[in-house]
Amino acid sequence: MYAVIRTGGKQYTVRAGDTLRVEKLPQELGSEFELAEVLLVGGDQVHVGEPTVKNAKVTVVVTQQAKAPKLIVFKKKRRQGYRRLHGHRQLFTELFVKTITGPTGEVSQAEGTARVVDPQKKIDRLAKMKAEGKEHSVKVKKVAKSTGTKKMPKKSSAAKKTGAKKAATTKKKAAK
Repeated sequence: MYAVIRTGGKQYTVRAGDTLRVEKLPQELGSEFELAEVLLVGGDQVHVGEPTVKNAKVTVVVTQQAKAPKLIVFKKKRRQGYRRLHGHRQLFTELFVKTITGPTGEVSQAEGTARVVDPQKKIDRLAKMKAEGKEHSVKVKKVAKSTGTKKMPKKSSAAKKTGAKKAATTKKKAAK
């Protein structure tokens, strides 16, 4: 079963178990809520709303609240000395679709569970590991790579051949 929902002025096609990023919603991390703006429910039967499908809902769990990668906004007018450079990071909410309920009562449930990403817990976990004297595995690998000796790339035989050709041509010119 799938559904088309509307949130943040955009429409999304979702299935149970999907993860999607939508415009920032005022919900707590890990909270479960229902999206009532269901425009279409498909499956064995297709129910199209006018504008929404009555008694249809999509239950979602908030898994992450964060910022998207930076977008560069650059404006320029040629020959006028006008240049403006701005960066923008859009706020988003990541949702895990738990269930889709159709208008006739049929329910499609996700097989997996929502994996909530809490940045504060990650910071606390790393601080605890540092206090215990354990290093983070990624940092250990980077340090090991940086202390290793680097091998210099071998010179290609093409460079030697060109040097030999130059020496041969200079000898010919000197002989004349």
